[in-house]
Amino acid sequence: MIYLGIDCGTQSTKTIALDGDSGAILASAAQAYEVIGGLPPGHMEQDPGTWTAAVDATVAQVLEALGSWRSDVRGIGVSGQQHGFVPLDAKGRVIRAAKLWCDTSTAEECDLIRTHFSGSRAVIEKVGMDMLPGFTAPKILWLKRHEPENFAKLATVLLPHDYLNFYLTGSARMEYGDASGTALLDVRNRTWQREVVDFIDPALAEKLPPLGSSRQAVGTLTPELTRKWSLPEGVVVSAGGGDNMMGAIGTSNVSAGSVTASLGTSGTIYAYSEKPVIDEEGDIAGFCDSTDGWLPLICTMNVTVATEAARHLFGWSHSATEEAIRGVAAGSDGLLFLPYLQGERTPNLPRGTGIFHGLTTRTMTPAHMARATMEGVTLGLAYGLARMRSLGIVPKEIRLTGGGSKSGVWRQICADIFGCRVVTLAQSEGAALGAAIQALAAVQKEKSVTAWAQEIVRINSDETAEPKEKSGVYAAALEKQTSLMRTLAERGYL
Repeated sequence: MIYLGIDCGTQSTKTIALDGDSGAILASAAQAYEVIGGLPPGHMEQDPGTWTAAVDATVAQVLEALGSWRSDVRGIGVSGQQHGFVPLDAKGRVIRAAKLWCDTSTAEECDLIRTHFSGSRAVIEKVGMDMLPGFTAPKILWLKRHEPENFAKLATVLLPHDYLNFYLTGSARMEYGDASGTALLDVRNRTWQREVVDFIDPALAEKLPPLGSSRQAVGTLTPELTRKWSLPEGVVVSAGGGDNMMGAIGTSNVSAGSVTASLGTSGTIYAYSEKPVIDEEGDIAGFCDSTDGWLPLICTMNVTVATEAARHLFGWSHSATEEAIRGVAAGSDGLLFLPYLQGERTPNLPRGTGIFHGLTTRTMTPAHMARATMEGVTLGLAYGLARMRSLGIVPKEIRLTGGGSKSGVWRQICADIFGCRVVTLAQSEGAALGAAIQALAAVQKEKSVTAWAQEIVRINSDETAEPKEKSGVYAAALEKQTSLMRTLAERGYL
């Protein structure tokens, strides 16, 4: 039997076909798109119609590649970019463009929520994480404050993957994993936090869809899409989840000791936990995962955004960039980069900017700046990993995903900075693979999602990197980056 995994991201949507018997990826297709241009600084939005069009196109390509095997498709799973706010009216129509995870225009709304509840600590106590601009809750309050005419039409709040599930099945619901990223959920008890919900609007609770287990399928494919795609009747659509939750399944990060680090446009580090992990300082988001466990996570907004900016600045190919970086010693001879080119989420610096510190006649070279950029974004992730360790997460190895994981020099930098063995996966699809595995488990219930992931996901042993840097240069660099960040932020310079 065959299972489709759909991953709807900020830059593209990808669909894969997974052979449930062999674990092989039989076909894949992707379609790129962009965010809406011309918006004010901090506003990042997309038309949900862009996503459904990309789903139609990529599913059609995959099914064409499968040929007669399309009759073996039994399930579909959807991964979606987290936190996006898709507002629907009473007829299920999109009211306005979705505000995305990377939208930082809601900083004022976050402050209003924090102030009402007497600060970040109180918010963390209620929902399990601080109220950050990327989350969905402040986006809803933003709509109420800035577009009251649209807020008056609001009947249903969905997240991007929920909206695609709605498109596929006609059913609107949320599962625990992605719902935890709204900052409206009490992650300890997996229930809506009514005080926060009611503060945003007393009628908001009626506009939140039914909430349920991540192991419960959302429904079956609509008759219209079944005919359009020439699929058998009764194709199951699993609960799906946020891209990080599906990425955890797709990297088999489903048991204690495994940690996933994603080197994509943004960066994430997350780990499986059997119990809630609540960070009183607010750096770690205490998410639920999509296996009905928990997924403590940190997200940074500037990873390949920064490394690609440096590469384009010097007009290099990827191979030339790697060669230049290899020619500079670990620590970039004291050159340090604070990588907040488009603001930052962890640490919470929505108006942050990038900074090079330590420029001298020796270090003001393209090679030094390129290496410092790669090290700087990795140190940003290490800041979160250090906090996870302090909260009891003990990584045995780091599983790298995302475009950056293809770089050998970057894998070694990660191993050295994280102080832990780094591996990559034989299947590079990540979130799309996790979505397909979840769909498989929703149909073939003799095994759990966890068991299926452990059976299907394989390590690429040829790309393992062990820590080599012994001088402590990266420990010192992390301390310096953290100190600089805090000093500049306290003075209002970040």
